[in-house]
Amino acid sequence: HSFSKKYFTEKFQKEGLTGVGYELFSIASIQELPSVLHANPQLSGLNVTIPYKEKVLQYVTEMTPAVKEIGAANTITIDGDTLIAWNTDVIGFERSFTKKLKSHHKKALVLGSGGSSKAVQYVLKKLDIAYKVVTRNKQNKEGVIAYGDLNETIMSNHTIIINCTPAGLYPNIGEYPQILYEFITARHYLFDLIYRPEKTAFLQMGEARGADIQNGYEMLVTQAEESWKIWND
Repeated sequence: HSFSKKYFTEKFQKEGLTGVGYELFSIASIQELPSVLHANPQLSGLNVTIPYKEKVLQYVTEMTPAVKEIGAANTITIDGDTLIAWNTDVIGFERSFTKKLKSHHKKALVLGSGGSSKAVQYVLKKLDIAYKVVTRNKQNKEGVIAYGDLNETIMSNHTIIINCTPAGLYPNIGEYPQILYEFITARHYLFDLIYRPEKTAFLQMGEARGADIQNGYEMLVTQAEESWKIWND
């Protein structure tokens, strides 16, 4: 489901770049990463996608301050045996997310708790936006609630809802996060990290109730370009 191979292949063609390539490595577990690196000594960098953004950190030798705080990475630079972990999701999300942010958008619900969610939480803290993380299973953690805990008051008070789960990702376009859509209003702002389909069921239901919506395409383009800058620094 990675968009990156198509994006970078087209980028290389447009810019007339030769001697470079972008390949996908589909692995069954993160334990396969050392084998991938050993079999591909020409690699100078990696992007990391769901579900390995947190698990990959056990294999890196250095982390940027942001990665240390977030606990997840989506970009790796490789220099011999040195693997440095970066997170360009934070830049991509912040630039896209803030474009439709309004003054009454003070509190957020973050759906999902994985690596992408942690990057989103990092940005929300930076923007001083209070948030609750919503998960499938109840956890005894402050600021974390289960989908079953949602009610009209929570939905009304949290006018930003960010989907960081794969629910609705192609080809499972009929899926959507199990929130109380009947309490979404024109004051809400729904952001989906998914870009394919362009308008997920989550976004469609929000739009039908008058909410502002944004998918993850612009975020992905920005994080890809930031990764490219890092690899060429």
